[in-house]
Amino acid sequence: MTRRMWALAMALVLLLALAAPAAADEPLIHVVQPGENLFRIGLRYGVTVDVLVAANGLGNANRIYVGQRLVIPTGGSAPAPPAAAGTHVVQPGETLSLIAARYGLTTQALASANGIVNPNRIYSGQRLLIPGGGTTASPPSSPLASSTTYTVRRGDTLSAIALRYGVSMWTLALLNNIGNPSRIYVGQVLRIPAGGASSPPSSPPVSGSERWIDIDLTAQRLTAYEGSTAVRSTLVSTGLPGTPTPTGQFRIYVKYTAADMSGPGYYLPDVPYTMYFYRGYGLHGTYWHSNFGHPMSHGCVNLPTPEAQWLFNWASVGTLVNIHY
Repeated sequence: MTRRMWALAMALVLLLALAAPAAADEPLIHVVQPGENLFRIGLRYGVTVDVLVAANGLGNANRIYVGQRLVIPTGGSAPAPPAAAGTHVVQPGETLSLIAARYGLTTQALASANGIVNPNRIYSGQRLLIPGGGTTASPPSSPLASSTTYTVRRGDTLSAIALRYGVSMWTLALLNNIGNPSRIYVGQVLRIPAGGASSPPSSPPVSGSERWIDIDLTAQRLTAYEGSTAVRSTLVSTGLPGTPTPTGQFRIYVKYTAADMSGPGYYLPDVPYTMYFYRGYGLHGTYWHSNFGHPMSHGCVNLPTPEAQWLFNWASVGTLVNIHY
């Protein structure tokens, strides 16, 4: 009896040992959430749309459905966050991209760490996990070293002050620990970083006070000009390395208040405030991410929707679009 029990125990140990590698090799599964497409899922796990299509035997990369279970090839990594360094309580007016910038993270990393499907939907009082790679909210010392100060006057806005000094609004907000860029007050003393953004062109590619748009792919920044005077500036997201935004000088040739967009692995209905400037490349609002300041697109120029609306109303068909590194 004892010998038989010993043999059974050894067989069980051997069975568990053989089963362990099989468990380790089990594929990673992703359950499709509302609003997701293969392109976004691929970005999350670090794999391409083609890899996801092949791994799941999909006939049409544009047709996935909520609740569908997708196999993530072992080359992709799960979006589980690293060890937590702390938490952040969302304040009124904050966005996920601004919070991510404060802690030295990308919007995608912060969204993944907190299981957020739509980065545009966070709420006041929400507690966010800050991954271990995040830093404290104090601004870096080197690139944001302050060389001067500015005292806010009546009628000032943070974006106008940033434009005046050639820096981004988010840089000013980060340097001065401003949680909501819309809330500054008369008499507030702001630190201005020493190294601003690229200076405006010395010789604009238009004559007189003609309106034109400049897109700096290196800085991921769009600036609207009237002649040589900058009138508005915002961070954007341009093409990824595999789907770059074309460079050169173009003209807006058609405008749509909303337009459907599709391609390999994505379908985006009712993209707001779309202005095409070259073939299928356009400027438009963005409701599927808020990671502006980083390349994210298939070649179009993604703007925050309020900025796209302003630009749509400001620019007319024929407006020059100057794109460069």
